[in-house]
Amino acid sequence: MGSLDSYLPIFLLIVLGIVFAALSFVGSKMLAPQRPTAAKRAPYECGIVPTREPATRFPVRFYLVAMIFIIFDIEVIFLFPWAVVYDQLGRFGLVEVIVFAAAVFISFVYLISYGALDWGPMRRVRPVATDQPRTSASTVRRVDGTEPVGSGGSSGEAA
Repeated sequence: MGSLDSYLPIFLLIVLGIVFAALSFVGSKMLAPQRPTAAKRAPYECGIVPTREPATRFPVRFYLVAMIFIIFDIEVIFLFPWAVVYDQLGRFGLVEVIVFAAAVFISFVYLISYGALDWGPMRRVRPVATDQPRTSASTVRRVDGTEPVGSGGSSGEAA
């Protein structure tokens, strides 16, 4: 019977997980609105009624920040075993971890230089060439593709 005693904590953990999941479902059912209305189904955002639907597409910068986060998580995961056996690795281990950290840091500086963490408006890669000074009438374009009234036609860009 001694060999089965080692499985008791695993069995208890599985039972605890099943009980937690069951209680979560029951609690969700009990706390859910019983007579849902449109107001109860609407998302609650700090008391502000949402006026538009959320954007369905995320900008590329969002994914760049996520990848930077993952890279630094991986770096930390690699540094823990190195720290545990630091005395055994000696100078070779120190040089290797410095090279690894430098590669991660250089890639991080490269991403920052290209605006991976800038959440403001995107910077232009090359300026738009125009012969006319920029005005509000020449800048505004309608959604349907027509020029606003009084803009004087084309804004100087070749098609």
